[in-house]
Amino acid sequence: MQTQQENKYFSSSDSKEDSKKLESRYQFCGHTLRITGDSSNNLGIPAIIWEAGLVLCRFFEKENISFSGKKMIELRSGTGIVGILAILLGGDVTLTDKPEVLNQIERNVANNVPSSIIQRSKVSALSWGENHDQFPSDYDIILGSDIVYKKREFHLLQKNLQHLSNQNTIIYICSKMREHMGAMNFHEQIIAQHFNSEIVHSIPEKGINLYKVTKKVTGAY
Repeated sequence: MQTQQENKYFSSSDSKEDSKKLESRYQFCGHTLRITGDSSNNLGIPAIIWEAGLVLCRFFEKENISFSGKKMIELRSGTGIVGILAILLGGDVTLTDKPEVLNQIERNVANNVPSSIIQRSKVSALSWGENHDQFPSDYDIILGSDIVYKKREFHLLQKNLQHLSNQNTIIYICSKMREHMGAMNFHEQIIAQHFNSEIVHSIPEKGINLYKVTKKVTGAY
């Protein structure tokens, strides 16, 4: 299905200052998502709706996925678009990012998740390599879109995935395969040390791959 997108700028009063925001509207799985990126707070990368996130949302739609009853966590949620869709598809989702990004995520959750199911959402600070051990290891599904782009953080990402997952966890990582940022090396070599990984969806013209990742069984050959 062709994703419908509409963008519009608007201003709001925030701490006695006008903040310029961009609201984008998308249609996925029968839901209209109104996602706002707040560039006024100098969030940079987290304020952008990246194409890899949209590809992951389209995959959910294409596969007619239901997350009903699934305990989920999204890494580096940014605007929260992927995690919000996962909530609307039935999941109990913890959306995470750095502390300064949480207000943006919370606003988008409030604008898109009905009050009747808002209890299935949680927004939490997760700084890789610092507080991942404060989160459980019993997630059914872990989500990440365009989170593989800083080589110096690859070992932290792998450590997070090892802690958050168990042998029944399914991890979806949708990545823009930027050669100079080492994405191929991460997916084909680094993560292979502890996880099995396969490409389940690909957009070659955009250089985007979606990987389904599962933890290797200890002692398996």
